[in-house]
Amino acid sequence: MLSLAEYVAKASSKGVPRPGVILAIRMSILAMKLLEIDDPAAFHRKLIVVAETDRCLPDILELVLGCRLGNRTLKFRDWGKMAASFLDVTRGRACRIVALETVEPEAVNCFNHLSRDDALAEAYRVFPDERLFRWTPIILNFRPEDFPGYPADRVLCQRCGEGIAFRREIRRDGLTLCRSCAGETYWEL
Repeated sequence: MLSLAEYVAKASSKGVPRPGVILAIRMSILAMKLLEIDDPAAFHRKLIVVAETDRCLPDILELVLGCRLGNRTLKFRDWGKMAASFLDVTRGRACRIVALETVEPEAVNCFNHLSRDDALAEAYRVFPDERLFRWTPIILNFRPEDFPGYPADRVLCQRCGEGIAFRREIRRDGLTLCRSCAGETYWEL
């Protein structure tokens, strides 16, 4: 695993990283320590992460851990929290890490000679994990179709005719429906 400075340098290719980027890197490194994983690249498709925000966290999870939506090792639940759950599939161990909201006033107080963002960035670099995060061991329950490599059969929605994979269809009133036709749409015509 790379050091914090090395990951920050990788994340800095498009300019100075925002404080949340540094915090997300620290969260990823902490997860690897908790799960006793030395080389995240060696865990390709054996680590599944659930990100609870769509800000910088998913991008950093991909950068540090190699988890991606496209290979089904990164999951997204929009709960608006700077938090993530990490599952080591090979050993069945998981933990959830959440960033503490108390850090900002501490950072501004400790580094009062810096701007807010610079104070946060510095705090995220130097504060111990215990001041930045709360973590707990958890059990993550995924269905077989949620794991990487699952052979996905496709069914057709009997209302719109679109294909549905990974058992995401809904059976209602004797019909096989996609989530949109079942009323769970996020868009409208």
